[in-house]
Formats: sequence, structure tokens, C-alpha cells
Amino acid sequence: MRLALLSAVAVTVGIASVSAVAWWATAKSQRSQIDRALLAIPLSGRLQTANSQAQPAWPVDPEQLCRSLSGLSAILQPTIGSIQLVRTDGTACAQTPESMLPVTAQDIAAAKGGPATPVRDGTTQNGTHVRVITLPVGNGYAMMMSRDLTEVDNTLRTLTLALLLATGLGAVGALTAGLIVARAGLRPVNELTRAAEHVAATQDFDVPIVVTGDDEVARLAMAFNKMTTALEGARDRQQQLIADASHELRTPLTSLRTNIELLVRSEDAARPLPAADRQDLLRSLSAQLQELSHLSSELNLLSHEGPTLQPVDVHLEDVVRRAVERASRRGAHRISSDLQPWTVSGSPGALERAVLNLLDNAVKFSPPSSTVRVRLRAGLLEITDEGPGIPESERPQVFQRFWRSPSARAMPGSGLGLAIVADVVATHGGQVDVDQSPAGGAILRVRLPGSAPPT
Repeated sequence: MRLALLSAVAVTVGIASVSAVAWWATAKSQRSQIDRALLAIPLSGRLQTANSQAQPAWPVDPEQLCRSLSGLSAILQPTIGSIQLVRTDGTACAQTPESMLPVTAQDIAAAKGGPATPVRDGTTQNGTHVRVITLPVGNGYAMMMSRDLTEVDNTLRTLTLALLLATGLGAVGALTAGLIVARAGLRPVNELTRAAEHVAATQDFDVPIVVTGDDEVARLAMAFNKMTTALEGARDRQQQLIADASHELRTPLTSLRTNIELLVRSEDAARPLPAADRQDLLRSLSAQLQELSHLSSELNLLSHEGPTLQPVDVHLEDVVRRAVERASRRGAHRISSDLQPWTVSGSPGALERAVLNLLDNAVKFSPPSSTVRVRLRAGLLEITDEGPGIPESERPQVFQRFWRSPSARAMPGSGLGLAIVADVVATHGGQVDVDQSPAGGAILRVRLPGSAPPT
């Protein structure tokens, strides 16, 4: 409605402006024609024109003209509506009392020999609107000649009504057209509004908007569709994460509860467990608590959709070197590295965590005293182990959350390490995949966009 009203106001102002100019031009033209007729009065050359300063003597006694103005008016009728004589004392004589015009100081000055008055508006005794000019005729007299403006006023009045009607119709038409155009143009916005209200009320993101065209509203609809799709995906991933976490937490929590209940019952029954069994039970509880703590940390990392810090330029070779040093201190494995400089934009902490997870995975599946090889070339990071490798049928599931190979379920771990790697790499615009090395172990490759520093 506001858009339609603004359109109507703009159109109305435009029509009103044109109408005002048209009315002014018509009135100016009509009055100019009458003024030219009054300034060119054919009176045998004896009367001076409005611009003449000469004062010729009038050959006839002007008082006689007062008695025969009707005759003189008949001669001048084609160009003059009425005539009256003005004396220097301000009195005047006219054809009829009804056609008498009020005498001004300028008229008296003309009777006293002054210049002709400018053409002006006037009103007779009977209320007729006229244009008047006063010409000095000498001997203490001046002649006031007028032209009836009734026809001009009627024309202008008719024109005024027509223009007002046109302006009103234009305003109504503009308002109607504005409503039609606004409703048609804003229909996608209304659909977006209804969709947003539906999402807010039901939390249902499956409300795609049909997109037509490529204008700003279409772009807004496409952005809304992308937003709802992303929100639905995020909710699905959150629900899946919660379900997977609940499933994974059930086993360690059940084991913890069982072991703790066993300790409590032994204490309540005053039958303490043997020292060796008690020590094994406490070590099991400590390992399970560590596993829960590790699982909690990994779940916290997975709960973030992207880096929490502002991306910065990161020297990837330094990040990999720090991760190699940390992983080397965790077991009896040799880690060799061949790193070339490569700069990426991202979070150094998240990248180091991802590389460390890759190294931990390689170390975990490699036999003791084996070598894990790390190689970085032009944004391609390869980590090769000497373990049993990953069967080709299991490779598509390697980076899924909580997925664990059947052969590795007896080993410690939550199944989240490689899922964290996949998330970190994806947030940095990279790719990660797994392959088999010539020696039979696994090769995990990470490709990250960036650039080599200038040499």
C-alpha cells in the first residue's frame, strides 16, 4: 500500500504540475490577445496608444461624447466592450450605469495629461470582469476602454474543471496501477514472509520458494532457499550427532556404572576385593574416564560448523612440524617428515588438531618401531603408515562420525578423529581422501588451497 501511495503521489504531482503550466499558458494567451486588441484601438489616429506620450487635442467637446458614447461604442464594438470618459475631478460618464468602472488615481492622472495606464483587470458596477486601459484624450479628459473577460473566464473555468478531473482520474488510475504492480512485484516477498512465519512457528525448514527471473527478489528467494536448506542440514547433523553421541556414550557409561556398583557393593558387604582385582578395576575406571574426557573434547570440536577465530595466514609446514613433534612423544614410532613451505588461510589451532589426528591414527594402526612418513608438497599433505591399510569397501565410511572398522573396534578410540579431520579440511576449502600405499599401509591425503611463499 505504501508503494502504491507513493506511486500515486508521484503521478499526481506530475499531472498537477503539467495542468498548472497548461492553465497558466492558456490564461496568458487569452489575456495577451485582449491586451493587443485594446492597445490597437482604431480611433482615426486621434487617440494616442498606450505607449504614446503625445497629447493631441481632441477635436470634439468631450462632454458631447458623454451624450453620444453609445454611437462611439458602436463604432469600436468589434474590439472594445465598453467606453467611459474620466474627468480630472474623478467623475466619469459611461454608456450605462451598469457598465461604470471605478476610477483610480492613475485614470485621473491620465485625464490631467499623464501617460496612458497599463492594461489591468477591473470590475463594472454589475460585476462584470473586464480588462481596462485608460488613454488621455486632452482637454482634461481620458477615455477608459474595457473588454469583457466573461468568455475568457468561462473558458478558464472549464479548463480548470477538466484539469482537476484529469488530475483526479490520474491519481486514481495511478493508485490502482500501483496496487496491481506492487502486488504482482511483491508477491514473492509475501511468499517469503509466509515461509519465514511458517519456519518460525513450526521449525519446519522444508518450505522451498519457487524462484522465477533473476531480479533482486529472485535472488532473495534463492538466498532464502539456500538458508533453509543449510539450516535443515545443520539440524539433521546436530540430531545425528546427538544420536551417535548417545549411542557411543552408552557403552562406557554402562561399564563405569557396573564397575562403580561393584566397588560399592563390596564396601557395603564388608567384603573388599582382592588388592590386585581392585587395582585393575581402578585402572579400568581411570581409562574409561579418560575415554569419556577425550570423547567430550572431540564432540565439542564437532559441534562447531567452522573455525571460531578469524582466518589468518598460516604456514602449513610449521603447523605440520609441531604436530609431528607432539605425536613423536606419544609412542615408540618413528615419524619422518619432508615438508616444503605452503601458506593457507585459516585457523592454525584447528589445522594442527587435524594433522595430529591423522598422525595419531597412523601411529595407532602401525606396528611398534615402524615408521610413519609425512610429506608436504604444494598444498598436498600425505601421511603414510605401515599398518594393515584400509579395505577399499570401508574407505567411503572412514570419515563418518563414530564409524569404526570392524577390525579396530577392540582398539581404543571414539571414531571421531577422522571425522574431525574431514570437518576441518572442509571448512578450509580442501579435500581429504584415503588410499593404499605400495607397502600395504594406508595413505591419507589432504589438499588445502593456498600459495607457496615467494623465494
